[in-house]
Amino acid sequence: MNALLEVKGLSVGYASKGLALEDINLTVPSGGIVALLGANGAGKTTLIRAVTGLLDLHHGHVTRGEVTFDGAQVLGLPSHRLVRLGMAQVPEGRLIFKQLTVEENLGVGAAAVPRSALKGRLEGVYELFPRLRERRKQLAGWMSGGEQQMLALGRALVSGPKVLLIDELSLGLAPLIVQSIYKQLRFVGETLGTSMLVVEQNARLALEFAATAYLLERGRIVLSGPAAAMAASELVKESYLGSARTSAPVTSQAEEVQR
Repeated sequence: MNALLEVKGLSVGYASKGLALEDINLTVPSGGIVALLGANGAGKTTLIRAVTGLLDLHHGHVTRGEVTFDGAQVLGLPSHRLVRLGMAQVPEGRLIFKQLTVEENLGVGAAAVPRSALKGRLEGVYELFPRLRERRKQLAGWMSGGEQQMLALGRALVSGPKVLLIDELSLGLAPLIVQSIYKQLRFVGETLGTSMLVVEQNARLALEFAATAYLLERGRIVLSGPAAAMAASELVKESYLGSARTSAPVTSQAEEVQR
């Protein structure tokens, strides 16, 4: 598969915290689903912010590296430009507009969609998440956590993105709701060919969903490879799946998976 999104040698720092990411290399192929694993504070959200042009809002800065999207250098572009190019984000905590209705929230996501295509895009979201159709006139703040996550996904999908970046989808949601949402996302990937980069603390779930995975620890990629190989590695099993008795050194595990 051709690379749709590429991060090359990226390092990011914060004025108050120092270096948060160091020499990150990551690829999301066209039509592929990639998982980014790691504990709290590993740098997962910082990476998403750097890619989506939101780093400045959090007082971060890129010290080196580049990000290419669909063959073009995009590092430093504002987020609205990236949306028009085909990039969409589902942020951690959903960040929906609670004082707006479901339909109004979707309208925000569709700001760059031509008027002629808007009706079809909205219908596509409602078919994917029928609950949103039922609640379309309801204030988003009165919806359940699962419904709000569906809305956050719908708001991103209505723009018709080439790549979807999803930050901690499962956070605070019941397992059955999470499984249902991931099932719908798989459908999106299979039918529309939408690429996805999924940041997820639930390693087991992420490795079942994605084809490829990267493990981020203390701002560095320490392991990467096919999801099945990652799930079989002793490091991932012991630290993230809770199923291994012994742990091999990070360097040897990385060599084993990346080989």
